[in-house]
Amino acid sequence: MPHISSFRRRLRLSAAAVAALSTAGVGIAATHVASAATAGCQVTYTVTNQWSGGFGANVSVNNLGDPINGWKLSWSFGAGQTITQLWNGSYTQSGSQVTVSNVSYNGTIPSGGSTSFGFNGSWNGSNPVPSSFVLNGVTCSGDVSTPTPTVTPPPPPSQQPCDIYAAGGTPCVAAHSTTRALYASYNGPLYQVRRASDNATRDIGALSAGGGADAAAQDAFCAGTTCLITIIYDQSGRNNRLTQAPPGGFSGPAPGGYDNLANATKAPTTVYGRKAYGVYVDPGVGYRNNTTNGVAKGDQPEGMYAIFDGTHYNGGCCFDYGNAETNSRDNGNGTMEAIYFGNIKVWGYGAGNGPWIMADLENGLFSGVNQKYNANDPSISHRYLTAIIKGEPNHWSIRGGNAQSGSLSTFYNGPRPNVAGYNPMKKEGAIILGIGGDNSHGSAGTFYEGVMTSGYPTDATENAVQANIVAAGYR
Repeated sequence: MPHISSFRRRLRLSAAAVAALSTAGVGIAATHVASAATAGCQVTYTVTNQWSGGFGANVSVNNLGDPINGWKLSWSFGAGQTITQLWNGSYTQSGSQVTVSNVSYNGTIPSGGSTSFGFNGSWNGSNPVPSSFVLNGVTCSGDVSTPTPTVTPPPPPSQQPCDIYAAGGTPCVAAHSTTRALYASYNGPLYQVRRASDNATRDIGALSAGGGADAAAQDAFCAGTTCLITIIYDQSGRNNRLTQAPPGGFSGPAPGGYDNLANATKAPTTVYGRKAYGVYVDPGVGYRNNTTNGVAKGDQPEGMYAIFDGTHYNGGCCFDYGNAETNSRDNGNGTMEAIYFGNIKVWGYGAGNGPWIMADLENGLFSGVNQKYNANDPSISHRYLTAIIKGEPNHWSIRGGNAQSGSLSTFYNGPRPNVAGYNPMKKEGAIILGIGGDNSHGSAGTFYEGVMTSGYPTDATENAVQANIVAAGYR
């Protein structure tokens, strides 16, 4: 789709601010045992990165007393900071007061052991380090530190999305994710990062076959510098990987007219109870593959789904994932079939004020059979959103749902749009992420995983995939 909106890039501070607080204390307190137990703790609070209005932090909790089974850590922010997202724990915040509790896999801290969690937050004016921490009612005030223990992730399921699609007769021809393996047997790289300090690259894989991403490997490799996501690998075996999008109908902001690459740490999440990273698309970021293998062309049937952040979007063109032109230009009606997510209303829209899941079919974002308004396509903004588009000769559908719970809903199921040029379709088989077919790059969004299939999947197959997504535990 054409690029129609301008944007302001987020102002990043030139260097990450790092602050650490180490305190401990030893005393007598109840720690979920019948008799009194020795208690004491040390907390290290580190601001890992900071930008205009926002910051990331890591908190390490060291247990200096008897073993702990179940913990709560409390503190007060001194300048009105607010947590916006937290991983490896659950939190509540009332005014300046914050309490973080363990999750199922990190509730036990042995004597001399430690655990950690991280979060993103917002600030205004200043961002001081909290002055005091309380663990299970005991004020932390010591100076002993110990390594963070290894946490064994839960075993992955016996079937992952592409196994389910294959069983339904519509195998994946492309499978992209920076958060987890999309086949139960897949144990290869998920994505590659490049660090700014020396331009070295590293592949980030799954922790185990069929499992979640090894985010700790990225954190170690990128410590003290910035990393960009350079490759999103294709797990299908067809080498339909996504790399930096080249110039097309629109030139990107990077050298040579290429699009920018995504910052590797701007979309932290939790999958299978472990930290992972999504692909955070600022305006100007884009990925593409114009030479693919097995992706639908012409009027061939196909399906696709993607997991997006339903709260991160804009009215720029066009945050897409799916099938596009192979020359990065607008080749006319029906030369694309991709999932769009956002709240632009120029070509089409649904009920409410958006955002909507729509189909980018080139020269039209369609929410149903009509060219513009279709009342049955609702505004949908779950924090983690499952979005589905599928098409076959003179028939296509829009489906969607909450990637954290529940089932899928069908928002449209019927003939191709009642506009010339979309029946039959003229799909070309390239794959795009975060941009329009002509390299329009004014969009914003976050991508976690997505696949494309050969053949038109049944609703039952997609319902089984949705159940698998919910079980992955995006948080």
